[in-house]
Amino acid sequence: MTTPHHLTVLTGASRGMGLAMARQLLSPNRLLLCLSRQISAELQAQADAAGAPLVQWSQDLADTAGARERLANWLASLRPAEIASATLINNAGVIPRIGPIDECPPEQLANALRVGLEAPMQLTAAFLAATRAWAEAGWPGPRKVLNISSGLGRNAMAAQGPYCAAKAGLDHFTRCAALDEAQHPRGARLVSLAPGVIDTDMQQQLRAGDPQGFPDRQRFVDLREKGLLSTPEGAAQRVLAWLDRADFGQQPVADVRDA
Repeated sequence: MTTPHHLTVLTGASRGMGLAMARQLLSPNRLLLCLSRQISAELQAQADAAGAPLVQWSQDLADTAGARERLANWLASLRPAEIASATLINNAGVIPRIGPIDECPPEQLANALRVGLEAPMQLTAAFLAATRAWAEAGWPGPRKVLNISSGLGRNAMAAQGPYCAAKAGLDHFTRCAALDEAQHPRGARLVSLAPGVIDTDMQQQLRAGDPQGFPDRQRFVDLREKGLLSTPEGAAQRVLAWLDRADFGQQPVADVRDA
């Protein structure tokens, strides 16, 4: 009999904290599905060396309906008896042009909201529907959804309207979905988690913003100069540790710094 694998679906796995999480999740007893714009040959090589099952999709998450359908079909093709647990990590996010909302190109505004909010909602819907069907058929495994949020979803900042709105929406969506799942005897547990400030490409983008349109730019410069940024590897470790907590889901909106 095949030993059941833990199933993890991860978005935004091609760089930054997402790539660090993917690397740390690789294991012979875990089936990892990564959805990103680009497929990582380095990650595949690491998986092959470790004997870790890895599936990578080149997926534009702005195609939210397409991403949902693709995930739903893939989950439907799996055998629940071969899965020990199921987890979805919505990590992908986009910062559009930094500046006031009236200066944000409409296509960038739409893309930020699709990738940062609509895609997690669509993928969560596909994940919950598929795994609930497994549970109702007797599958005993736990189901978790971890949405990667941000302190900017809870604290307003000038020149960051689309990103702040997407993360604030992600927090509140998580609260709502958690209430829905609480109505089911074996409902999934959901958390929208702020991972702290991390030294990633996104931070570089913020530091490169025009001070005239981004009054808080110096704050991000100071974070780097004072050594206050977490490494992607350290942040990934803390986020995955939160995922493994026994009380995961008791507070649907959380921050790793509150641990």
